[in-house]
Amino acid sequence: MAEFNIALIPGDGIGPEIVSGAVTVLDAVSKKYGHKFNYQEVYMGGCAIDKYGVPLPQETVDICKKSDSVLLGAVGGPKWDSQPSENRPEKGLLGIRKALELYSNLRPSILKPQLKDASPLKDEKLEKGLNVMVVRELTGGIYFGERKKAEDGSWASDTEKYSVEEIKRIGKIAFETAMLRDKRVVSVDKANVLESSRLWRKTMIELSADYPEVELTHMYVDNAAMQLAINPAQFDVIVTSNIFGDILSDLSSAIAGSIGMLPSASLGATKCGMYEPIHGSAPDIAGMDIANPIATIVSAAMMLEMSFGLVEEAKAINDAVDKVLDQNYRTTDIMSDGMKKVGCKEMAKLIAENI
Repeated sequence: MAEFNIALIPGDGIGPEIVSGAVTVLDAVSKKYGHKFNYQEVYMGGCAIDKYGVPLPQETVDICKKSDSVLLGAVGGPKWDSQPSENRPEKGLLGIRKALELYSNLRPSILKPQLKDASPLKDEKLEKGLNVMVVRELTGGIYFGERKKAEDGSWASDTEKYSVEEIKRIGKIAFETAMLRDKRVVSVDKANVLESSRLWRKTMIELSADYPEVELTHMYVDNAAMQLAINPAQFDVIVTSNIFGDILSDLSSAIAGSIGMLPSASLGATKCGMYEPIHGSAPDIAGMDIANPIATIVSAAMMLEMSFGLVEEAKAINDAVDKVLDQNYRTTDIMSDGMKKVGCKEMAKLIAENI
């Protein structure tokens, strides 16, 4: 029997509901395979502001650092829009990534055959399917760069800055990920305009020499967005900066039919990663039991595989999700004619029963 300590950050909006659903499924895995998962809930985001006055209490950081991994729901919402920029819920998310040294974000976008009709793209665009891994740099770039604004509010600036070392370490993740897939990497930048992107491209080209089996190509970010919509099957692994990755990963997830289906893993130098759905806190549907817990549940599956090495158990979760979809159960966001609508709790329960 293996034992693991998991820090749970339910967060705001639908966060507590979807994290609870993931715990239901993890408990089913624990029961079947004889593992022990110890959970400890901590505060981050808007709920932390309400309780502690800050979006990321030190206690949360300390507990997460001592845990084997972190499972996050979602943070933020209009309730905290009046907070000063340095104290918004999203600052907690940026802060925990920095504190845990999670510099890479892996976001797989896979179109499940059961949900092909949910994609906004026409059938001919999806003939070859969709299986894209976006590798996003997570702790550098414009989100962490120097910020300035005029006292009179007449101008503001944010600085995009990357070091060679930051680019190399995210590039290494991308190339090694591609080695386990179709051995193709598209590096996305804006090297025709930005000096930081020119360094990014130069560094990626130099790094590619260490991975001769991997085909490296380059795209400007605007073209990459267009190509994702026109021919998503051409992509295997996309590696890009923090801000470009934020945008492109959401686009690739929308192509897959629903952001409620897709997970992400934030990783660094250790096995302690942070796993979360790619969607937001959706405060407009919070507490209504209609949120889709699948993205959080498959994020937990990524945690089992990537941080705990429990490959069979992770596969059991993904297989259970497919079984439930094959049985025609759907939450509101993926509902279509002839399907059986279920709520958040029921969807998690059904997946757990199919483990």
